[in-house]
Amino acid sequence: MDIKHLQYFIQVTNFNSFSRAADHLFITQPTISKMIKNLETELGVTLFDRSRKKLTLTDAGRIILEQAKLIDHAFQNLETELDNLLGLKKGHLRIGLPPIFDAHFFLKIIGNFHEKYPGITFQLVEDGSKKIEEDVERNLLDIGVIVLPTNNDAFQHFSFMEEDLKLILHTSHPLANRDEIDLAELSNESFILFNKDFALYDRIISSCNSVDFNPHIISESTQWSFIQDMVACKLGVSLLPESICLHLNQQVRAVKVVNPSIRWNLAIIWGKNQYLSLAAKEWLEFTKEKLATEYRNK
Repeated sequence: MDIKHLQYFIQVTNFNSFSRAADHLFITQPTISKMIKNLETELGVTLFDRSRKKLTLTDAGRIILEQAKLIDHAFQNLETELDNLLGLKKGHLRIGLPPIFDAHFFLKIIGNFHEKYPGITFQLVEDGSKKIEEDVERNLLDIGVIVLPTNNDAFQHFSFMEEDLKLILHTSHPLANRDEIDLAELSNESFILFNKDFALYDRIISSCNSVDFNPHIISESTQWSFIQDMVACKLGVSLLPESICLHLNQQVRAVKVVNPSIRWNLAIIWGKNQYLSLAAKEWLEFTKEKLATEYRNK
């Protein structure tokens, strides 16, 4: 059954005439008569009582007309919605963000995109890189911001920021006045880290192991501000991205870590083998351009 069969049937009932419906549709009467006959054959019912001079719907015809109008209305809505999507008048984006980087500029990009495409809505979800990767792979998120490396078989990505982690500690800590600290000097410290859902957790553990110690972790969190507060209360030390360290309070100091330094690389990912909406594709191109301009000017 073709949608046109139903649309032609509706027009015949509107004009109560095969010939006038054909004229309205700019087709011949034999063509529309054949379409209606094919529809009756496919449905296995008679739509019109042809024994009378006036065209009259059968009981089956009245039921099918009611449903045909609903289908035609839905089809017209579908065409409108597709037109909206093609014009990016509508859409919804689900983006995963880790709460471990300064998202101010990133949110500014989303704001600029919203100004250009006000009909596109956003769902922003804060989580660790591991959970974001999992949700993108399960199609619970369209796009995610994660810490590299990532699974190149599952995701496409582009990197947009690379920086060092810095040691943060209370201003009264014996190491607070140093310009830099060897990572091995922290072997006896108590650490406050992001939890195991965050790629930085593994990165820090691995770096500490590379200089022959396993960090003593006294607490874990999902929020850098809470980690800062715990350090400010002298509960331990932590390692945070350089951009986050620009926003620390006066009770906490950030110090460069060397031998080795611990670097992180942020990237935007999306599923390699998954459908990506028009809105998501446009947002990616928009964001790539904005990020390239931002970091080129730094």
